[in-house]
Parts: sequence; C-alpha cells; structure tokens
Amino acid sequence: MDEQRLTEATLSLLRDMENTAARMRALIVAMSPHDLLGYIYAQYMMKAIAVQDDVGQQPDLNGSDDLINENQFLLEYVHAVLAADPEPANATFDEHLAAELFELSSKLRGQAMVFAIASSADIKDGVFGPNTAEIEFRAKSAWVTLRGNRYQVLEGEFYRYVLEPHNDVLKEVYGVSAAGIAEGFQAMANATRSGHSDAILEVMKQFDAVEALAEAQSASFEDVMEEWVAANAEESKAAGRAMDDMLRGGIANVSRHTDLPPALLEDLAYRRGEESEFFAPGDFSGTPYRTLPARKKPLIQLGSDYYAIDPCFARDSGYRVLLYNLLRRRPDYKRIFEGRQKAMSEAAFADILSAQLPDAIIFQEVYYKDPVSKQWSENDTLILIDDVLFLVEAKAGTAATIASPALNFERHAQAVQDLVIKAYKQCERFFSYLDSAAEVPLYNRVDGKYLECGRVRRSDYRVMVPIGLTVESFSPYSAYCKELPQIEPLLGKHAFVSLSIDDLLVLKRLLPTPGSFAHYMEVRQAVAGTRRAHLFDEFDHLGAYLKKNRFDLTIADQLKRGKVNLVLWDGMSEIVDRSFEGENWEVGPFPTQNFPEEVRALLQALDATRAPGWLSVDSLIRDFDDEGRRNLAKMLSDLRQTLGRHPARYFLLAGDTAPLFVWLNNSDHQIDWEKANKKASAAALSIKASNMVCVAMEVGVNGIYRSARSFVVRVPTKRTMENIQIYEDAARMAQPARTVMFNQPKNGARPVKGNKSGRNDPCPCGSGMKYKKCHGT
Repeated sequence: MDEQRLTEATLSLLRDMENTAARMRALIVAMSPHDLLGYIYAQYMMKAIAVQDDVGQQPDLNGSDDLINENQFLLEYVHAVLAADPEPANATFDEHLAAELFELSSKLRGQAMVFAIASSADIKDGVFGPNTAEIEFRAKSAWVTLRGNRYQVLEGEFYRYVLEPHNDVLKEVYGVSAAGIAEGFQAMANATRSGHSDAILEVMKQFDAVEALAEAQSASFEDVMEEWVAANAEESKAAGRAMDDMLRGGIANVSRHTDLPPALLEDLAYRRGEESEFFAPGDFSGTPYRTLPARKKPLIQLGSDYYAIDPCFARDSGYRVLLYNLLRRRPDYKRIFEGRQKAMSEAAFADILSAQLPDAIIFQEVYYKDPVSKQWSENDTLILIDDVLFLVEAKAGTAATIASPALNFERHAQAVQDLVIKAYKQCERFFSYLDSAAEVPLYNRVDGKYLECGRVRRSDYRVMVPIGLTVESFSPYSAYCKELPQIEPLLGKHAFVSLSIDDLLVLKRLLPTPGSFAHYMEVRQAVAGTRRAHLFDEFDHLGAYLKKNRFDLTIADQLKRGKVNLVLWDGMSEIVDRSFEGENWEVGPFPTQNFPEEVRALLQALDATRAPGWLSVDSLIRDFDDEGRRNLAKMLSDLRQTLGRHPARYFLLAGDTAPLFVWLNNSDHQIDWEKANKKASAAALSIKASNMVCVAMEVGVNGIYRSARSFVVRVPTKRTMENIQIYEDAARMAQPARTVMFNQPKNGARPVKGNKSGRNDPCPCGSGMKYKKCHGT
C-alpha cells in the first residue's frame, strides 16, 4: 500500500472509531448505571463459567485473558461516559441495547488495534531509531489492551509501602492511617476479584436456612419466607446486599466494601458529568487513544455511594490522585513530602529485597567527584553483596501512563526517556568513575561537607547491574528501553535494567534466596543487553527464567541464526500469574526451578556459610541445565557416601563455561587447604583452564553439608621442582576417563560423560584409586 492510500486508510479507521465510540456513549448514558453494571458483570460470569465448562475444568471466575480484556475494555467506557455525562431523568435498562453495546465494544477494540498497525506502519525512523515503528505499534496496542497487568492480591502491600512515609499527614487530612488506606484498596480489589462468588455463597446460605425452616415446619418455602425475614433482619439485609452485588454492580460499591472515609473517596472520584476532555470535539474524540478518565480518577460517585467501575487502573491512578489531593489540601506539606518520597523510593530496592540481600553493604546518597566534569555527583543507592554490585537510581513513573502514544508519540516517548535516560546517565557516570582508578572513594554529604564513607574496587565485582527503579510501573515500555539508541551497556558490558516497586513485590516471593535472585538478575541483565529481543514485561522475563533458566542463551541462539531480525516471546508470565490466583495464594507453593535434593543442599550450604566468592559458585551451579544438575547430584551423592573411608574426595566438572572443582571433606578432619589447592591447580592444568571456580564442603557424619566455601585456585604457569607433583597429577587427570564433561546450555546440547572406565583405570572421581576399588564396586 502506497503512502497516500495508507494515510487515507488510517484516517478512515480514525473516523470509524469515533463513530463507534459515539454510539457506545449514547447507549451507556441512556441506561440505568446500576442495572447496566449488573448485566455486564453477570455476562462476564456466565461466559467465564462457560469457557471453563467447555474444557471440562472447574469454573474459574478469573476467566481467560481475552474475556478479562473484553470485559475490562467495556467497563472503562462505562466509567468514561458516567464521568462525562450528567445522569438523565429517564434512564432505563434495555437488554437488547446492552447486547448491542457488547458488540460495539468488541468492534471498537478491534478497530483500535488495526489503527495501531496502520498508523505505525510507515514510520522509518524516530526516537527509537530504526525500531521506532515497531516500538510505536507496541506502545499504541498496549495503550489499548493493557488493563492493569499486575496482581490484585498485592494492592494492599503496594499502598502500605508507598504511603507509610506520609502516615501522620494522611491521618490529619483523612482521619485514616496509611495501613487503613492500604486495607481499603485491598478490599476494593478483593470485592472485584471474589465479590460475585462471595455474594453467591451468601445467598445460598440464606436460601438453605429458609429451606431448613420450611422443612422443619412442613410448610412451603414461600410460606415461611416472611417469617424468616422478620426473625432474621441482619441476615436478610446481608442477603439483599448480596443480591445487589450479583445483579446491580454492587461489587463495585467501594462505600459498601471498604472502610475508606468519604473525604478520601470524594478525592478519588468523578461526579456525573464532571469530566470534559475525553469526548471533547477533535481527533480521537471518545476513542481509546485519548486518556481514559479511569487513568486520572478511578472512582465514580453514583448517588451517595462511590463505585470502582474500572478495577484495573485503581492502583496507579488511585495513588496519583490521592497524593495530588493530599498536597492540594495541605500545600504546606510539599517540601517535606518530596523529601519523604525521595527517601522511600531510594530505600525501596534494599528494603523490599532485604531477604535477598543479607549482609549486603548498602550506601545511600553516595557522592563522588566526577573525574571528567570535576563536579560532585550523586547516586541514590549502591548495594554490594559478595561479588555482585547493584546501583539503583529511583524515579517516579507518572507521565508514562498519562500521555497517549497516539495523540503525540514524541511526547509519550519523551516521558519514557525522562524516566529511563536520566537514571541511565546517572548510572553511566558512576560506572565511569569506578573505571577511572583501581580503587575509588565514596562520600556522604554531612552539613555541607563531603566525608569519605567507603572505597570500592571494580575488580572485586563479577557482576555489576545498573538499575532504574520507578515507584509506579510503566510496563511494557520499561522492557523496551534497551531499544533507545542512547542505551548501551555501561563500560561495554553492563546492561541497564528498568524495574518498578510492583516488580520487586513479586520478585521477592518467587526468588526468595540471595542466590536465586542474583542469578536471575544476571540472566535478566543479559536479555536487557540484547536488542531486537522483546518480552512484554518483568513477569514475562521472570516466567521465562523459571521455565527455561538461561533463556538469554536461547534468545541469543535464535538471533544468531541470521534468519530473524526480531524475537518476540509471549505468554511466559503464565507460571507467575497462576501463583497469585486462588484464595490460598499466600501459602503457595510458588513456582521454582527444579534442583535435585543433593544440589539443593549444596546451594543451601553456600547460602548458610556465605564465605567470600560464594555467589560465583552458586551462579555456576544454577547455570547447569536439568541433566547437568542431575549429574552433579549423582557425583556429590556417590562421593559423599565414601567419606567414611576417606578424609576427602574431589572431582571436576568441565564444559563450555568456567569449570567447577568440588572438594568434599569429612568434617571429622580439618580441610587440608594446601592439598586442596594443589589438586585444584592440577585439575585446571589438566583441561588447560586459566580460570576455575572451586568449592570446598565439609560433610558431617550424617551426610549433611555443614559448610561450603569458595576458594581461589593458584594455577602454575611454569613447571618447577616445587610444583612437579601438580603437573604429574594434571597428566593423570587429563586422561579421558578422569573428568566428567558438562556441555552448558548455550547451544542446547545435553551433558556428556567421559568414556566408561576400565576396572583397573583410575577412578574418574579424582580419588587416585583404581575404578574397581572406588566407584566400580
């Protein structure tokens, strides 16, 4: 299609969207809002049950993704119309018109998606370079389809954390604490999530009670109903509320389902007819490409009550408008507010992930003199844990969720850049400072003076991760920031990662140990540095890691073949999504990668001991694929069981990445570090390795790993009389039967063991005994 025809087709799509939206508006405003909401929720329930019944499963009122998105899209339009139009005098419900409304909603959603394609197709270049067309399409389509891709069960936890710094002022202004507001938002989410099923159970309970009374009196159900209602006033009211929840949108009634004070609800809500921009004349009038009112205020006032018609934008828009109104009511609080917000956001990473960062050295508000500009520069949070360094720059995420990409993509992209580029540049300066000398000093600013508070050597850190952290999520754009031409790996190797507090609340649960979190961040950073590889958001990255471990290598292999210039992974978050479904989600178990018990015990021993260098051993072990982990477990188990006859045993695993040397020591004997080092040196020489990861473990009489310590191997570079024994050992170890070879998963190959040993050959475990007297028995 030539450029002129494409422009005409795009304009035609725009007019079609506007016409469809105008008809939807007319239908919505003419109907009773309570009856319409009841009808929409009821239709959703029936469809969700039907979807599950078709595949023979139990009904799941969470429904399919498409069903959720379709329902949510329509609810947002109901919210928008109620916010924009005063209540008419004669609004009534018409089921035929409601059915037409469903059809129009689906039609408008489809038109909007086609428009996203057509309006982005002819873009040759832009803020994202040659990838601008692809990114603009994804930004527009996500603007239409993204409906709060987070977990409702975590609403309260988010609000509790981000509002706690303002607890005293919230109590003064609204008469409720940060914890109370958090409980209210969680109750709001729960009402939407489980309100229908709760209402059904309440009605069934009352029905059973009346039926039991009728049976006891040998009377009909109808005959005893009036008597039961008179004798059970409170239960009768509960049943009435449940019926309202089921049939008239009562599950969205925030006044009923939360204890949030009216003043706060008023600040979060539109009155009927208050909103004036969404349907204002001009291009995109009433279309999904204008900013939906729900993105500004999540509630609607209907009569004396407040309703959360659209549950999915309650998180971000509720948070924004709450803070806005807090400052509107208390303008004198602005300076203190900004200081508290800064302190909260800068501390969030280390605070929320405290279990993943044990014994970490944490510097906040780190100052240093930039060797280039000679000016003092500042970074938010520097975290040092073993040989891993995290540098965290915190920013707010508001603008990226307010400015529509269709109305002005440049402005929308600029909002993303304001978040990403500023944090990236601050990280870039600090990494350059680290690289400017073998060791650099760090400073705190105290009473206007810069006082040294520590020193850092870049050479101490195997992994360095620069992170931009936002209070509010701006997925999916955060995942696309690597496509910005300005975003390059720092110092040529350390890719920048963008995260939000929402992400941290999930990561801390599914990656509960320091080792699992550090390894995930290594893999995540590798993907962040891979252009033309797109996963939708952080939970897709997490799901890919849990399912495939080194999914960065899989992606690299897909791109390396040269047959594709873009790799898209979709639906990987499913394993994560399921973790937050159901009433008992908190007790888990949460999904995790599989490890044989023997290997898991080794990882636990490393974590318990936390000797210097332990994360490098942990990371290498986690790099193994399933078969590699099973083989490691077998070697550990086989040799551990022989420690009753030997003070120590050892073996070497070698493959595509750094080899792993394992020393098992009977805890009744002290570790002979000189011998362990010599054997490790010989092992390294035997496979011509210049670098090797070594771990020594003490094993108790009960077979429990009591400790696990990394140690550094000293590999000789020249044969001398002093090290001749090492070279002779290396020659013996170089025999094919002496080393177990593990091909790492970078090319998808399966682990391969060495040749089978003859009975009189040296045992491949490295014990020095003949195979028949060691593992050949």
